[in-house]
Amino acid sequence: MTQEAKGSKPIQTSNAKAQKQPMDFSQVTRLTEDDLYLFNEGSHYRLYEKLGVHLATTEGAKGAYFAVWAPDARQVFVIGDFNGWNKSSHPLRPKGQSGIWEGFIPDVGRGTVYKYHIISRYHRYRVDKADPFAFFNEVPPDKASIVWDLEYEWGDGEWMAQRGSRNAPGAPMAIYEVHPGSWMRVPEEGNRPLSYRELAPRLAEYVQHMGFTHVELLPVMEHPFYGSWGYETLGFFAPTSRYGTPQDFMYFIDFLHQHDIGVILDWVPAHFPTDEHGIGYFDGTHLFEHADTRKGLHPDWNSFIFNYGRNEVRSFLISSALFWLDVYHADGLRVDAVASMLYLDYSRKEGEWIPNEYGGRENLEGIAFLRRFNEEVYKNHPDVQTIAEESTAWPMVSRPTYVGGLGFGMKWDMGWMNDTLEYMSKDPIFRKYYHNRVTFRLMYAFHENFVLPLSHDEVVHGKGSLLGRMPGDDRQKFANLRLLLGYMYAQPGKKLLFMGGEFGQWREWNHDESLDWYLLDYPPHRGLQRWVEELNRLYRSEPALHELDFDPAGFEWIDCSDSQWSILSLIRKGRALDDTVIVVCNFTPVPRFNYRVGAPRGGFWREISNSDAESYGGSGHGNLGGVKASPIPFHGRNYSITITLPPLAVLFFKWESEQEGDVQSAPEPQTGRKARERKSDCQTTG
Repeated sequence: MTQEAKGSKPIQTSNAKAQKQPMDFSQVTRLTEDDLYLFNEGSHYRLYEKLGVHLATTEGAKGAYFAVWAPDARQVFVIGDFNGWNKSSHPLRPKGQSGIWEGFIPDVGRGTVYKYHIISRYHRYRVDKADPFAFFNEVPPDKASIVWDLEYEWGDGEWMAQRGSRNAPGAPMAIYEVHPGSWMRVPEEGNRPLSYRELAPRLAEYVQHMGFTHVELLPVMEHPFYGSWGYETLGFFAPTSRYGTPQDFMYFIDFLHQHDIGVILDWVPAHFPTDEHGIGYFDGTHLFEHADTRKGLHPDWNSFIFNYGRNEVRSFLISSALFWLDVYHADGLRVDAVASMLYLDYSRKEGEWIPNEYGGRENLEGIAFLRRFNEEVYKNHPDVQTIAEESTAWPMVSRPTYVGGLGFGMKWDMGWMNDTLEYMSKDPIFRKYYHNRVTFRLMYAFHENFVLPLSHDEVVHGKGSLLGRMPGDDRQKFANLRLLLGYMYAQPGKKLLFMGGEFGQWREWNHDESLDWYLLDYPPHRGLQRWVEELNRLYRSEPALHELDFDPAGFEWIDCSDSQWSILSLIRKGRALDDTVIVVCNFTPVPRFNYRVGAPRGGFWREISNSDAESYGGSGHGNLGGVKASPIPFHGRNYSITITLPPLAVLFFKWESEQEGDVQSAPEPQTGRKARERKSDCQTTG
């Protein structure tokens, strides 16, 4: 791949549309009484402007202003390379009764490495802590923070002005999920990951070519353990330094924006690691986390859980969320492990959890926090999206808080993912016994604003790759995966695919290695990649496939009951009458000839896409460009079409024109006379 995205413009660093950083960090004012009041009240949502370290000038002296929350500290010192890590030479002073310690240190400049040395009031506890509000940290395993600024001139003004339309419920959203450190590496330089600036043009070129609308990054917030993929976050205001500086990460987002690609960030407010230099047991007390391990320690990950009932913790977390939207121009936040924030007994046995004040299992403080988080995000940035990874049946996750919802914009459909992958892993001869796995979703498909995820979680921990989980010989595996992806794009909901799935990675994902790009030297993998490119083109160009993703008016079953032959047929509709697409899926390796399907209207139905085309690696069965509907009632409809249905394939037909007097005749359909005469029981969206 070239350094510059094909046919695209170079990144702009200064032009008429450039956006200056909203705050000049060289002119930071110290904490005011209003700041302290709002912080202690739990409603200060721009703490990154006040706490942490900020370059400043005081009485003509240049230096840095430090502020850290440690209410149970007896003394706090700033230590670093500027003072030889002396633990007593540069003390901070308490700011009234706020629990915040502050101070100005002259001659401390950008790039200075530092920590806080905290002496607690309790247990003679002394510890060196990284700055919870640091903008930049040392590359792990080093643990110190670095004095830094956030100056950057943006060139994405055009994207920012119109991104609301790109993130709207009726817009196509095809999300490419990426782990920055393993998407592509540099083997000739010790297999190192790409930097943010190296990754930007390569990824932009690829995403544009493939037709994805957004990139979603596994957490880039600083994390001490690389093998956590970022989900054990400690730097809630710092992108990981493994790939570059904060400005390098701004460049990455800026570059993608200038090439019409949205950027969604994974954000993890559910838990944090117990590393000594982190925010756990920060001042000798359980400051950020619950003291009682039944509420404060996660049994699955052995990590601390935030105390959502503490005002200052809410200010900290919501400030973090807004920071990535304010400062880094992120287009959305995908919130990890929401279910663990909703239930007090999540992954706990009887006796290992504490009921709420009403005796229930619901985490009332976590629920209140999530609602406030969403309210603040959408109040400040109505043109972004928040997306919940929520794996239970909690109601109204993506409904407004004023009607009792959690306030998210969207929710991952984990049920669809589990059911569909279970079904697709079956030998086709047995699929007829599991037919409800691919039909049940429409019982609840419009209860939430769903994203259909085939995420990183499905290609780790011994699960293998998507391609490897498909049954049959290699040819059938590729056909099954094309069918799976086609069925996903036919379903109502936004789409998400983890990197490597688009070209058929054979191996399970390994965060320490690059994707196996050499596989694209082989025709089956190139064919699968072309199919995903085609699906994204189709999804973006056909309003019927995205306009009403969250509206039951955009979907109808034609026939969901043909379990004997493992065939599904459905209709997707846009707002305009002419925007109608018929989708037919054959989940067996047997081609079906003269297969009759009910049609909503007469005329010509063009075959606009076919996963069995030879260019995608298929067998080449098809319908010679399209079929004409006959006035033969079928599936409860006045018209029908007879088609050739390829093996292990999905077909898309679009209504094109009325042709009066042009009637198609066909043999009796294979499903039999009774099936033709009865009204399909799938006519409702439920």
